[in-house]
Amino acid sequence: MKFSYEAYTKSGAPKTGTIEAADQSDAEDKLRRKDLLVTKITVNGASKSTSKTKSSKSKGQSKVSVKIVSEFARELSVLVTTGTPLVDAIQSLETQAKSENWKNILEELRGRLEDGDSLSDAMQARHEVFGPVFCSLAAAGESGGNLDVMLIRVGKLLRQEAKIRSNIAGAMMYPILLTAISAIVLTVMIGLVLPRFAGLFESLDTDLPPTTKFLMMISTIMRSYWWAIIPGFISIIAAIVYWIRSDQGQKIAEVALLKIPVLGKTICSIQTARIFRVLGLLIESKVPILESIELTRRSVSNSLYKNLLTKAEEAVTIGEPVSIAFAADNLILPSAVQAIKNAEQSGRMGPVMIQLADYLDEENETVIKSISSLIEPLIMIGLGIMVGFIAVSMFLPLFDLTASAGH
Repeated sequence: MKFSYEAYTKSGAPKTGTIEAADQSDAEDKLRRKDLLVTKITVNGASKSTSKTKSSKSKGQSKVSVKIVSEFARELSVLVTTGTPLVDAIQSLETQAKSENWKNILEELRGRLEDGDSLSDAMQARHEVFGPVFCSLAAAGESGGNLDVMLIRVGKLLRQEAKIRSNIAGAMMYPILLTAISAIVLTVMIGLVLPRFAGLFESLDTDLPPTTKFLMMISTIMRSYWWAIIPGFISIIAAIVYWIRSDQGQKIAEVALLKIPVLGKTICSIQTARIFRVLGLLIESKVPILESIELTRRSVSNSLYKNLLTKAEEAVTIGEPVSIAFAADNLILPSAVQAIKNAEQSGRMGPVMIQLADYLDEENETVIKSISSLIEPLIMIGLGIMVGFIAVSMFLPLFDLTASAGH
């Protein structure tokens, strides 16, 4: 299969041409080994859609958690350090695999190694599982003769990423649970408790307060049209999720989240830490700066930060420092930009970026816990106000009746 490409050389000169490869990822890998920074690559002929279909199908069948891949890197580094041949090491890990999907991936990896592929080439064939950073560091380790060291670094990187995800999920779990319980309590009160007061209010034969009338109306609507309300609610949620997953919706959501006080700064800090950790690790592993930025960009899911890293690539290509691009859109913390600027002058970008990532991750963990602890009482207060409002609205007519009877 032939691919047309547009790229830049190390000196920044543009270069175009065609290359023969098995698929697009293989073509990108071959061009990268020629020290070319690929900006555009397309399939020649009508086989383009076939390649995309195959790639998306492979991705759909190869969903593996970051935790599993990080454990694989750590265990493989231990086996390689003890002198175990790669094929035997992969086979050993294959027998321990708990997931059938992961076992099949390791079996394919071992098969490629037995056919003579290097570890990086074998992993590149399943790049949707291992990711561009892991594949690149494995290639750097093989060429430098320190594969075990690179595997340890990858293991630490992926474990830190898994830890951050776990911290965020753990911090948000209790507030989400409280919100769900609050919604259930309010639904039960409006749908089941209020109707029991309806007959009593009718027998009173007196005007009801506006709040009581409003709640009775809501209760009547819920009981009469529940068959339409539930599917409608589910449809709205599905439409919102679909819109957010679209390119336009994702960009609008990302911009909106960054503008929220406290939360926006936290998201910015989390993204900054992740980019610095990946980029610093690649630079420290002697991966060329342009390739390091490109690999980091491919590992980032946020479109705003993808664009930022694209600008960083363009800046480095024309000879400008990375810090100038990072300072452009206010997506990187100013203090971090200043630290990177100083690191560029001293030639210690890799270690400084990793140190900054460690510091930011510690700060973010504290902030996430603080936000979670702040949300929980707010939800409880909101639930209390809603329940109190319903209770007062229900008993207010009885109080009025008692007061009028006393007179």
